[in-house]
Amino acid sequence: MKARLLKYWDGIRSSFWFLPAVMAAASVAIALATVTLDATLDWSQSGSIGSYAGGADGARAVLTTVAGSMITIAGVVFSLTLVALTLASSQFGPRLLRSFMADKANQVVLGTFIATFLYCLIVLRTVKSPGQGPEFIPQISVTTGVLLAVASLGVLIYFIHHVAMSIQADVIVGRVAADLDKRVNQLFPAQIGRGVSEGTSGSQGATFREGGDKGSANVTAPTDGYIQFIDAAGLMKLAVEEDVVVRLERRPGHYVTKGDPVATVWRLDGVDDSICRRLSSTFALGTQRTPAQDVEHAVNQLVEVAIRALSPGINDPFTAVVCVDRLGSALRRLSQREIPSGRRLDEQGRLRVLSEQVTFSEVLDTALSGIRESARSHAAITVRLLETIESVARTATREEDLGALRRHAAMVVRSGRQGLGEPYDVKAVEESYRTAVAALDSST
Repeated sequence: MKARLLKYWDGIRSSFWFLPAVMAAASVAIALATVTLDATLDWSQSGSIGSYAGGADGARAVLTTVAGSMITIAGVVFSLTLVALTLASSQFGPRLLRSFMADKANQVVLGTFIATFLYCLIVLRTVKSPGQGPEFIPQISVTTGVLLAVASLGVLIYFIHHVAMSIQADVIVGRVAADLDKRVNQLFPAQIGRGVSEGTSGSQGATFREGGDKGSANVTAPTDGYIQFIDAAGLMKLAVEEDVVVRLERRPGHYVTKGDPVATVWRLDGVDDSICRRLSSTFALGTQRTPAQDVEHAVNQLVEVAIRALSPGINDPFTAVVCVDRLGSALRRLSQREIPSGRRLDEQGRLRVLSEQVTFSEVLDTALSGIRESARSHAAITVRLLETIESVARTATREEDLGALRRHAAMVVRSGRQGLGEPYDVKAVEESYRTAVAALDSST
């Protein structure tokens, strides 16, 4: 259940309707509060210093003007947002639209104009002229509406600046890179129970391996889609309650079809269908990959921007260089993190969860392979790839990580020799390769 809630909350956070809807509801509450305050105050005795002092017709004119202008500006803001989304989709890739939609600034701006419009509309219906019964002019409410209009003007100026900044390539790459850094910090090390070193084995884990599939059952995918979330805490709690061992067959980011096994559950006295159904609820599937628990998806977003920048239609190698630099920063950070064990223990030291872990080598393959293939004829990008490998090599300590870096350095230099026609460019690539190999050798 929690996995599905995480999925829905992630979708809500990246939607254009949720925050504006909350702000609109808040504006209704504020309007009712200020009107109630106006109704309880006797303005004939207390005066109107600092608030609206006109008649009912003037109050209606002010509120009508503010409401009409706000709904017009809201339409303009929505149009500008769609233009920015279209530009980002065509130039940087459709998978970056989620990042734009999750931008809180755009949501707040749209919500501000809608909230101001709705506030004025609510207050407008309470204004009464002498011919309509007892005269009622909500002075505080009208003054608040004017202040909201002034604040909305400032928000409009900010929005114009924000849109102009948000479509710049460096800003887009920086936003995606910040999301990647956030995922690295969250997922390495993973927090699923208590880890166990690869050389350690619990008695139940040994029995699981020796028994094979005896007494086990598969937890299958209820539908087609990508695994978006796994409720790690709920999975561990269920494994402890039912005294089972769970082996995850897929991880967030993997695509499964209906009926594919996503986990295998084992217990000495067998497993019934109710346990499988409860375990199935700890998985949330969707139509697209999300970066929340999938670090490779965040890497793929930067790779997509770089590949599009290197395409003949765009031909923007400078953006590709920025993407490689950002990927290098993430790889350096990851090379210094402990890769979590795939085996997790409960509080009593019993093995409960076996999971497939993302390795540094896999992230490195995702980060460099696609760009390397697209940069065969770009000397500057090829050299920057080797410089990135050199930079990561200076922080890497695990032998398998250094081996993966050495493998990619060899592939990059081979691509450069095959794709570059200028001998001087080939020489520059080979010099960068020798420097990278020296850094790798010194870290061994």
